[in-house]
Amino acid sequence: MASYDVIIIGAGPGGYVSAIRCAQLGLKTAIVEGRETLGGTCLNVGCIPSKALLHATHMLHEAEHNFADMGLKGKSPSVDWNQMKSYKEDVIGQNTGGIEFLMKKNKVDWIKGWASIPAAGQVKVGDDTHEAKNIVIASGSVPSSLPGVEIDEKIVVTSTGALDLPKVPKKMVVIGAGVIGLELGSVYARLGSEVTVVEYLDAVCPGMDKDVQRGFKRILEKQGLTFIMGAAVQGVDATKTKAKVKYALKKTPDTEEVIDADVVLVATGRKPYAEGLGLDALGVKMTERGQIATDAQWRTNVPGVFAIGDVIEGPMLAHKAEDEGMAVADVIAGKHGHVNYGVIPGVVYTTPEVATVGATEDALKAEGRKVKVGKFNFMANARAKAVHQAEGGFVKIITDKETDRVLGAAIIGPGAGDLIHEICVAMEFGASAEDIALTCHAHPTYSEAVREAALACGNGAIHS
Repeated sequence: MASYDVIIIGAGPGGYVSAIRCAQLGLKTAIVEGRETLGGTCLNVGCIPSKALLHATHMLHEAEHNFADMGLKGKSPSVDWNQMKSYKEDVIGQNTGGIEFLMKKNKVDWIKGWASIPAAGQVKVGDDTHEAKNIVIASGSVPSSLPGVEIDEKIVVTSTGALDLPKVPKKMVVIGAGVIGLELGSVYARLGSEVTVVEYLDAVCPGMDKDVQRGFKRILEKQGLTFIMGAAVQGVDATKTKAKVKYALKKTPDTEEVIDADVVLVATGRKPYAEGLGLDALGVKMTERGQIATDAQWRTNVPGVFAIGDVIEGPMLAHKAEDEGMAVADVIAGKHGHVNYGVIPGVVYTTPEVATVGATEDALKAEGRKVKVGKFNFMANARAKAVHQAEGGFVKIITDKETDRVLGAAIIGPGAGDLIHEICVAMEFGASAEDIALTCHAHPTYSEAVREAALACGNGAIHS
């Protein structure tokens, strides 16, 4: 039996970041992980491998559609799917190996195996029980499904199976028009699959700004994705090689429609994962949605037991979990841990990228807030035009009409996932749109579009 100041359960972005921060603060720390590699879902079967495939297939798209226009002549490259997957695995290996190095560097013990909490202050892994003054649950989430849809990770797959298909399917049906479905649907569309997205709601990316939803859908349709909106999936009939997706449109609920597919990707979101931890016996309070209930310092109702990341309330985002991981470490070390939940960006890593932060225009108006909106199209951005990424994209900044303080923003365009952080920093410091507009931005850069949108909140943009 070993004794620690902190034992963290789960080595995803929330868990491993928390472990490093705890160690930096002088706490004797261990992390429990049952996978063969560290990094959790994100690094192993989520964020990182999907970005590798998105990058590879974007390069393919450039070669097929834009190289000749730029004077790069020659035969378009062929796709070696197995080599592309090997590239993806190499990216995973570099990242997970890097996390293992960081654990050793910070003297964090990796207890290999699956954990349970038999009592407050105890973590059991295999036959060994370890003592901990504090326990942090960072066990993450798993894909959720629908009634009548059985996952086999061969024909009917989650994001995990979609990252490792044996071959590129001729026809793919994606159930769900959220971030995961659109990213992976985009990958396979570029690889030549006929991709159809079936979504229950009437807009893609539920909860996003309506201008983004409309513009993004149009862009993806031009890239070859087909959308069936307002459709409730009734079930999936799968054989060893094919599947039939049954759905009914909300406007004609009594009429069953069927669409054929070689592969069906179920991308209907994720759910908290705390299986095997023994939380019921421990008496840990849960929310109605199956999340671990915590207070403002990420404490559960059981003394000495904390929880962070996807397993608690809030957006299921790796960077949200990372922020909570650092903050809970500060709390345990007797410091003030804080996360500003109003400034957590969200990004869709398609091409173009989509990024948002803060409140939407509609949400603010529903609250009765008086707002002013500044918008600038990438069609007027010189750098975007030079790289074939100007069409359909824009920057939108929402401010308080009286104070000019930035309340939210949305970007569709090249590098949107990086550009949004200028807005995040501005919001963190309570900046106004004028503050952004008066800040010199290098030319020619994509970031000039952010400045122009900020100018549009005042006297008007320069280049439109």
